[in-house]
Amino acid sequence: MPEYGRIIQQLVEKCKTLKTKEERNEMSHAIVDFMGQRNPQLRDEANYRHKLWDHLYILANYDLDVDAPYPFPTPEELAQKPEQMTYPQLQGDFKFYGKSILQLIDKAIELENGEEKEALIQVIANNMKKSYIVYNKEHVADDVIFRHLKKLSEDRLDLTSIDSLEKSKIYFHNKPNKNNNKGNNNNNKRRHFNHKNKK
Repeated sequence: MPEYGRIIQQLVEKCKTLKTKEERNEMSHAIVDFMGQRNPQLRDEANYRHKLWDHLYILANYDLDVDAPYPFPTPEELAQKPEQMTYPQLQGDFKFYGKSILQLIDKAIELENGEEKEALIQVIANNMKKSYIVYNKEHVADDVIFRHLKKLSEDRLDLTSIDSLEKSKIYFHNKPNKNNNKGNNNNNKRRHFNHKNKK
């Protein structure tokens, strides 16, 4: 473990040669404190004191007779590979929608029927459409998104009553009206023209 340096390695070797267990206990605690000072970034990790004692034992080549506050690991335990993480399995070719979409679908299914549920379903569909376009780099019809949503929710979420995502209130929420902006610009131009003529 080169991150601890030669000095700590020498201290560990010195600790192993001490005759009494009381002396070894005292020195091992001092070494662990020193290791923590030399590597302050470890303090941000969970159970960092436990890790320091494990590292001390590794530096001692698994041969250190002290009363440690934590059980020392064995070489066999450290050699074990962590279990493979399970990832959510999306049906068919829907992996590009991601885990967050599945979580939102589960949340929408739990909600009682009403405006909140309808709004969340439309948000899900809009995000599904964005994900589809980004991943596949091609346009997708709304009815395709509706079918995917229905399948991913096991027929429990249905948007067939909406003609298209563009007509949903979520899609146009706080979206500026271009026609109104043109009208405002024309009115400003007229005011400026009339003001100049009066002068």
